[in-house]
Amino acid sequence: MKIVLLGYMASGKSSIGKRLSKKLSMKFLDLDDYIIEKEKMSISKIFETKGEVYFRLIENKYLKEILEKDKGFILALGGGTPCYANNMDVIKTANANSIYLQGSTATMIERLIRKKSKRPLIASLGDDQIPEFVAKHLFERRPYYEQAKTIVKIDNKSKKEVAEELEHLLS
Repeated sequence: MKIVLLGYMASGKSSIGKRLSKKLSMKFLDLDDYIIEKEKMSISKIFETKGEVYFRLIENKYLKEILEKDKGFILALGGGTPCYANNMDVIKTANANSIYLQGSTATMIERLIRKKSKRPLIASLGDDQIPEFVAKHLFERRPYYEQAKTIVKIDNKSKKEVAEELEHLLS
């Protein structure tokens, strides 16, 4: 079984994926970590030195590389991954079980303001600018995210609760 977790930044893809991998005894992969390892450079450094177009090309390449593996795994995507280079079609073709961790705009804003310093994309924004940034991004990305086979709402749930819900859904 190939499980692909997608959703907006701070939706819990990596932390929920790690919890789920323990529960299901499956390998966990984070696409961003995989890219960092392969490129020997941080994501922000790749954006800074080679640009977003380069990043989106290699993101697509490494996504395909991972999905071609025949072993089962849980893969956490970057927040933008589903929206570029026909990546949702790549995921569907790979016969992966895609799951959208869906948070409301309010939930995502609250989480991002709390963790702003760890998010290069929004670190330079004032707290008052984050709501509009998030609302616009979610509006643009929702059509891609909603192509996932399964949608799981994460509002008012702990990571543990979401991981347990996924475990029941998948078993």
